[in-house]
Amino acid sequence: MLSTHPAGVQSGRQYLPKVTDASPNQELLPLTARINSSDRLEIGGCDVTTLVEQFGSPLYILDEDTLRSACHQYREAFKKYYPGESQVLYASKAWSCLAVCAIASQEGLGIDVVSGGELYTALQAGVNPDKLYLHGNNKSLEELKLAINSGCTIVVDNWYELRTLGNWSSVMGNSDANEPIRIMLRLTPGIECHTHEYIRTGHLDSKFGFDPNQLDEVFAFVSQHSALNCVGLHAHIGSQIFEQQPHQDLAGVMVQWLDKASSYGLQIQELNVGGGLGICYTEADDPPSIEAWVKGVCTAIQDACVTQQIALPKLLCEPGRSLIGSACVTAYTVGSSKTVPGIRTYIAVDGGMSDNPRPITYQSVYRAVVANKMSAPATQTVTIAGKHCESGDILIKEATLPPSEPGDIVVVLATGAYNYSMASNYNRLARPAAVVVKAGEANLILRRETYQDLMRQDCLPARLSSET
Repeated sequence: MLSTHPAGVQSGRQYLPKVTDASPNQELLPLTARINSSDRLEIGGCDVTTLVEQFGSPLYILDEDTLRSACHQYREAFKKYYPGESQVLYASKAWSCLAVCAIASQEGLGIDVVSGGELYTALQAGVNPDKLYLHGNNKSLEELKLAINSGCTIVVDNWYELRTLGNWSSVMGNSDANEPIRIMLRLTPGIECHTHEYIRTGHLDSKFGFDPNQLDEVFAFVSQHSALNCVGLHAHIGSQIFEQQPHQDLAGVMVQWLDKASSYGLQIQELNVGGGLGICYTEADDPPSIEAWVKGVCTAIQDACVTQQIALPKLLCEPGRSLIGSACVTAYTVGSSKTVPGIRTYIAVDGGMSDNPRPITYQSVYRAVVANKMSAPATQTVTIAGKHCESGDILIKEATLPPSEPGDIVVVLATGAYNYSMASNYNRLARPAAVVVKAGEANLILRRETYQDLMRQDCLPARLSSET
């Protein structure tokens, strides 16, 4: 089951950032979090309790300054530690919406997308197609066509896709691509890392990427098909990673691949080392800073290129969680409670597994505070339960909080990554609203769904209508 809050939690104050220029992935609350004179939590200069009164709950609250700071730290670290060209991409599967893509693009980042929907969202947000990269292990013809017509790069994952693109004119019945299709090749490096089984993607037994034993065959195929312009190689070893050695090992492997590609006449210009840097979900987590992670990757690539005696490639990476995870919190309103004598006390909130499926899916652990009682002593141990008809709908088991009552605002920390993007309408609950906050201003970036929204895709055949 989910692990508990540690003993000795004193109040919500202990989770406030220690310094304003910290690496966001090493903090539990957004960088602008503070406590105001009413003992309430503020983020981005906005009182969280007031935000709930205005926008309702559950409510995702995204701190713009924290997100921009993370983008800036990645971008500047590459400038500092890598003498060649570089490009940071935001892995939008963490949270894809117009506002987030727009902020990332304004900060100079490209966007990593994994579906036609994410690609369309990034395009609608005004992202330059030259900075868009389409991933996925089973792209549809429609998704491939959208990528080709928009001019983004396709990260080819398997033989079916490679052969489809190599014979694109015959597949589509005409020539949609006037120029060779810009592609990268995703390869599986066979590197393990200590993370959840479901989010390890670099080991050989993975649904993603070409087997490295097929390198010669893959490179030969690409070199023989003029419709393909292979500009780079891609690998990704997993997510929520605290170790730096696996990424340093990956650098050596990828540069060897780069050297092999040249023997087939392929002019590979880009290496994408993926993402995966972890964040703090609890005070026990200890991920490297953004700068430390970038320095390690850059140094490893340079060392490997010296060893292989080849020029530095354009270096890409695609962080998601470490950009946006700690920039967002989710605010809930407390409702009912139940005490099972000698066992536990439950307090229920107005959301749960439909807006944060990670605890029930990955056994993920979170921390929480009571936004309207930030300095109150945390003397009560409770289990924060969601409102869904599911016994496993538990957000945090044995959370240490101040005594709470109906109407209190419980805030779960570090919910920017894979919360809204994995949200559902389980039990026909409407998905929450989201706001972006900055300098005391809150702007809606996602409207709260209505019952009418839930019915929008429903179709009732005439023969089933009670009116017939």
